[in-house]
Amino acid sequence: MRFSTMATFSAVVASSMGAVAAFTSRSAAPRFAARASTARFMSDNGPMPHDEKKMPFYALGVNLAKQMGGQTNFKTLLEEDELDIALQGFGETLKGTSVQDGNVVLATYGSALNEILQERTGRIVERVKKDGAEYIENFLDCNDEAIKTDSGLVYYSMVEGTGAQPTSANTVEVHYHGTLTDGTVFDSSVQRGQTISFPLGGVIKGWQEGLAMMKEGGKCTLVIPSDIAYGDAGSGDVIPPGATLKFEVELFKVSAA
Repeated sequence: MRFSTMATFSAVVASSMGAVAAFTSRSAAPRFAARASTARFMSDNGPMPHDEKKMPFYALGVNLAKQMGGQTNFKTLLEEDELDIALQGFGETLKGTSVQDGNVVLATYGSALNEILQERTGRIVERVKKDGAEYIENFLDCNDEAIKTDSGLVYYSMVEGTGAQPTSANTVEVHYHGTLTDGTVFDSSVQRGQTISFPLGGVIKGWQEGLAMMKEGGKCTLVIPSDIAYGDAGSGDVIPPGATLKFEVELFKVSAA
């Protein structure tokens, strides 16, 4: 593969790790993406690293980092000294102080970079999938009434509903609380204090299958393996590649799309 520009590097990382688009907002459904933090939210959680005049430029750096795969992904893929070298290349190229032409560097070492990223990403994804499979088995062992379907979905009814049962053609109103297997919350309408409505056919397969097993008024836990969630791509820097997801879902209303 021939590398000609720095943009190609970004594309390589984005395709394998799921880059976040610049300064965009995302709705909770169907992607359940995390919402962008506001300046007020950030300031409530600690001091800013610079004063008000300098913070917009710091924000530019944060945005560029997120576009290239997200801080968490790079910290997972690279050793600390490797990350320092990558930041050196980024800074020198941006400032125009590099001792070597960037196109030459990419043409010479782009293939090696691809191989390193693909090999390391593959190892991480397989480990995450294995951890997810173990989590599912443990969940089934601890919850005798849980059902594992042919797709790998685990459905555990917490409250049986008595109303309408949705299909992928319906719009549903729900509360949900989504976590990774380590308990990390990646999205939650419960925490936001507001239910959400969306076409069931527009969300991940695990949700389509799981909610079709519910009735209005019901509440359940869904444990969704990556194959019917976000797969090997994950979702930005919020949901890792290969991740198994756990949702607590309460179904309030089923209506026509």
